[in-house]
Amino acid sequence: MPIWSPDAWQRAWRFAVVAHHGQRFPGTELPYVLHVSAVANEVSHAIAQRARGERPVADPDLAIQCALLHDVVEDTDVDTETIAARFGPAVAAGVAALSKDPAVGDKPAQMRDSLTRIRALGPEIWMVKLADRITNLQAPPEFWTVDKIRRYREEAREIHRQLGEACPVLGPRLVAKIDAYGVYAEP
Repeated sequence: MPIWSPDAWQRAWRFAVVAHHGQRFPGTELPYVLHVSAVANEVSHAIAQRARGERPVADPDLAIQCALLHDVVEDTDVDTETIAARFGPAVAAGVAALSKDPAVGDKPAQMRDSLTRIRALGPEIWMVKLADRITNLQAPPEFWTVDKIRRYREEAREIHRQLGEACPVLGPRLVAKIDAYGVYAEP
C-alpha cells in the first residue's frame, strides 16, 4: 500500500508544471519547476521516514499536493478558487497560507502574516514551508548583498522557531541548512 496516492501526486505535478511553464529559477536558465520538485522531494522523504516510526504524517496527500502547488497562487495567474475546484478546500487553504499576501505590507509583514496563516493549519502545511526554505538555502544569487543574505538566514531561523516542531525530520534538516548557509553571510 503506498504512503501517498500516486494519482494525487501526478495531478498536482502536472498542474504545477503547466502553471509554471516558461518560468525560470531566478538568475538561471533552469526551469522553475525544479524548485517545486525539490520541495516535494523533501516532503516525500520526511513522510517516508516518518511512516517507519511512531509519528506518521496524518494526511500525506495533503502535504504532497501542497508541496507541488505551493507557489502557483503566489507566482502565477492561478487563484485559490481554481485550486479548490481542482484539488479541494484543504489543499486550497494550504496553498493560500503558503502564499505571501502583498496587501499586508512589506516583505517582513508578508512573512509574519503567512506564518500566522500556516500555523493555523495542520502540520502537513508546516512541513511544506520547512521544505521550501530548506531547498532555498543553497548558494544565493550573485546579485544578493551580504545584508540580504543575512536577513534571509534570519528569516529561516524564524521559520524554524515557528514551525520546526511540526516534523522531526525537516526541523533538524532546516537547522543544518541554516548553519551551512552561514558561509554566505560573511563579507
